[in-house]
Parts: sequence; structure tokens; C-alpha cells
Amino acid sequence: MAETSKKLDVEQVPSYDVSPGELDAADEKGRENVLTNQYGRTQRGLSPRHVQLMAIGGAIGIGLWVGIGGVLSKAGPLNLILGYAFWGLFFTWPLFLCVGEMCAYLPIRGSIFELTSRWVSPAMGFTMGWTYFFAGTMLVCVEYSAVAAVIQYWDPNTNPAAWIAMAMIVCIFLNVVAVKWFGESEFVMASTKVILLVMLVMITFITMVGGNPKKDTYGFRSWTGGNYMHSYYAKGDTGRFLGFWAVVRYAGFTITGPDMIALAAGEIQNPRRTIPRVTKFIFWRLLGFYVVGVLAVGIICSSTDPGLLGAIKDGKSGAAASPWVIGIQNLGIDGLPHFINALIMLSGWSCGNAYLYSSSRTLYGLARDSQAPKYLMKCTKTGVPIYSVMTVSLITCITFLVSSNSASEVFLWFVDLTTTALIATYTMMLVTYLFWYRARKAQGLTDDQLPYVAAFTPWGPIVALTLGCLALIFVGFDVFVPWDLRGFITSYFALAFAAVMFLIGTIKYQREGKGGFVSAKDADLYSGKAEVDAECRHWEEGGIEEVEKARIAEMPFVRRQWEKIW
Repeated sequence: MAETSKKLDVEQVPSYDVSPGELDAADEKGRENVLTNQYGRTQRGLSPRHVQLMAIGGAIGIGLWVGIGGVLSKAGPLNLILGYAFWGLFFTWPLFLCVGEMCAYLPIRGSIFELTSRWVSPAMGFTMGWTYFFAGTMLVCVEYSAVAAVIQYWDPNTNPAAWIAMAMIVCIFLNVVAVKWFGESEFVMASTKVILLVMLVMITFITMVGGNPKKDTYGFRSWTGGNYMHSYYAKGDTGRFLGFWAVVRYAGFTITGPDMIALAAGEIQNPRRTIPRVTKFIFWRLLGFYVVGVLAVGIICSSTDPGLLGAIKDGKSGAAASPWVIGIQNLGIDGLPHFINALIMLSGWSCGNAYLYSSSRTLYGLARDSQAPKYLMKCTKTGVPIYSVMTVSLITCITFLVSSNSASEVFLWFVDLTTTALIATYTMMLVTYLFWYRARKAQGLTDDQLPYVAAFTPWGPIVALTLGCLALIFVGFDVFVPWDLRGFITSYFALAFAAVMFLIGTIKYQREGKGGFVSAKDADLYSGKAEVDAECRHWEEGGIEEVEKARIAEMPFVRRQWEKIW
């Protein structure tokens, strides 16, 4: 008895392989149960509407409201549309579909990084997890510095460090309460971002046909005189192509991928229904929020507007540098800039909240896979990995650099650092999918055994992988001539970081006898599935859709209509 009561070293407990749908009665054998007994675990408190808004709202940040003015002035409105459409359709869309297939099949708490370790190589999973942790932490810094920059629109005299501290305290509070309440707060804040984007698109349409104080039917005037496409960094056709590529690079930062879904998979209610539904909406999200959004901003504000160019040159903050606000002010509409600035501030706050969640869950997942200190697995009774949240919050204190530098300047530093790390992480997700695809074909796991199957495979992810690799190589194409040391470091630091992590992971797992890539026949497609099957049984027995329809049928009419949306 004394022996069994001792704490087990979780690193010595292997994943317990079981057949699909089978759950072993000896709970102590399973690594999942050992981890839960010793450290607690996250809980499935995120409803479908939470997840839908996290996927939509988490990707709409300050970059789409303020930072986009910089690329508009460099590339022109047509390049803006082409660059966003190109990156969204050929990289983000297939990436989302692939991650949706994998996470719907195995919505485990270790997230996609554990799947990478099992299907590609442990060193790759180690690298991917720590690279995304770096990206997620930098994204928190991006949004904290953005909140400070936006508030400076109203109060340029107070040290921005005060506003960063305020944003940080609120985000930490929302992340240490139960995940259900985090989901509710993110639902509300993400909803305001969607409302803001819809409102700005409507304002653009109404004013361009003459519905403005000046009665000016300006239409596509800002596209005339050759201003629809600018040359950047070079002259002629080469310069116009590089302007397009500058937009693609910026789209890599603003159009975030399926990381929120992949990281939240272990906390989503009814994951095998919710994840496919979120994934299926991605095409319309890309079209409606990004392509239409960037079309509107290129209409309402000219890429050569003196106010825009002056704001960029002077490093102005918040709404003062937003092409949306500058365009509205040019039309003589008063009052709206302050309202829009308030919503932009809330947008940055929401993204900071969301990425504090994602980076802390990344650290939690790394700890569960023995790739980070074990104490980071410790969860509160409400399922919050408290030490992971606190660790991320401590690291993000580097955002206080704005106390000695311009808030807008520090914002751009973090944008460059984040862009490369995000693209590197997403590229590794595509590698994981191709190894998963190969393994399930080799082991006879057929399409009808999966809750969701991605379209356009395997060629879609192959094209996306190629594009991701090209983006990583040429992300800093404009820092070499003239030489820009700061630009070079911020553009390529994440690649060096990933290379170092891969070297450390390779050495670590070579010593443990787990080096090299996993063969298709040996890839572990089943560990953890039995536990997930048991956990999700009440949502799935009798058919996923049938159970959901029966649940909704018991609700009042208004609630039924609301639930059907999600």
C-alpha cells in the first residue's frame, strides 16, 4: 500500500496504447490519469460559441486597424487585396483544414505539439512547441504595447508603462478565473471586434456613394492616377511585385492560423462537432473579414494621403495612425474617431487576453509532454494552469520597454519578431499533417473513421508548405540593402531560435534513445484516444448531430435559434 501511494515520476509513465474506443480499467497505467491525479487538468468549459468567436476574434487585432496603414502606403490598395487573398487562400485556408482534421480526431490536452512528437519526431514537437510559445508570448507583448499606443491618442503625457500595467492586470485576472468565464469574456470582446469591422465596412460603402457631410461621391477615387499599386524597394514591375510581397509578409502576421483551436482542443465541449464546424467557416471568414476589410480600407483612405504618410513618419499612436480614422476625418465626420479608438483599444485587449491563454496552454502542453518543468502542469480546481499563466505574465513584462521608447516603435519590433515565429510554427503544423496523412494511410485508418476529413489533400498542404518555406526565407528581403541590423535581428531571430530548439531537442532525445523521425508504421495514432472517447461519450453516443439536435430541442424557441448559429 505504501508503494502505491507514492507519487509516480510522470516521465517514467509511457503513453498507454489501446485500441480505438477501448478504455483500460487499470487507470493507473495511463499517463493521462497519472498526470491528472498529480497535477489536475484543464476542463472542457469552452462552448461552441466561445470557440467560434475565439477563432474569429482572436485573429482580428490591432494590425488590421492601425498597422495596416504602413503596408497600404507602401504597396497600394490593389496589392493589399491581392496579398491578403493570396496568403489567406493558399496558406491559411489549407492550414486550417489540416489542423481541423487532426485535432477533431484527437482533441487531447497535450495539443498539436504532442501529436508532432508522436508522428514526426520528438525533436520537432519540442521545437514547434517552444517556437509557438515564443510567438504567443511576443503576441501578448504586441497587444499590450498596442493598448498603450491607442490610449496615448487621448493621453500623450502619461508614461505608457501605466497603461501596459493596467492591460496586464485585467488579462491576468481573466485568465486565472475558470475557463468558462474566460470564454465568456473573450466572446464579448471578440464580438465587439466583429461589430467594429462590419461597422467600418458599412461606413465605407455609405460614404463612398455620397452619404457623408461633404456629399462627396468619391467611389474609387483613391485608386486613380496610378495609385492602385505602388512600387516598393525597387522600380517598375519588380517594385510592384515586392510591394505585393510586403503585403503577403504582413498578412502572415495579421491572418492568424488555427493555433487557438489546436491549443484549446482539450478544453472544448463536444470537440468532434465543434472543431469541424469552426474549420468549415474559415473560407467565409477569410473572404468576409480580411478581403472585404482590406478592400474597404483602401477605398476610404488614399495610400498617398498626407495625413496617413505624416502619421507614419511621426510615429503617431492609435487612431491617429489608423487609415480608417484618417479617411473618416477627411470626410468631416466628427465624434466617430474617439468611438473607433475605444473599440480598437478593446480589440487589442481581447487579443492580449487570447494570446495569454494560448501561450500559457502551450507551456502547459510542453510540461505534460516532459518538455518543460513539471510544476507548470499544476492546475487550480477550476482547471487553470496557474503557474503557466504566471510564467507567461512575468516574461511579458519586457513590454515595459515602451517606458524608454516610443510605443509605436516597440509595437513594430514585436510585430517583426512575431511574424517569423508564427509562420515557422504554422509551417511545422503542415509538416505534421503530411506525416499524419502518410501514417494513417500506412496503418489503414480510413476517411470514414475520422470525424472530419480535410479537403484538397495532400496537394493543398504541400502548396501551403512550399509557400511557408518561401515566406521564412524572404521575410526580411528589405533589410540587406541598405543594411538594417535591427530589422535583420527582428526578422530572422525566430528562425535562429527554432534552429537552436531543434538542436537541443535532437540532443535530448538522442540521449533518451528517441532520436530520428518516426516511420509511418510506427506513428502512434491511438494513445489518448480512449480517454477522449470516454470523456466525450455523452456528446457522441447515438450520433453527434442527433445528440446535439435532441439537446437543442429541449430549449425554449429563442435559445434554440441562438444555439443553432454556433
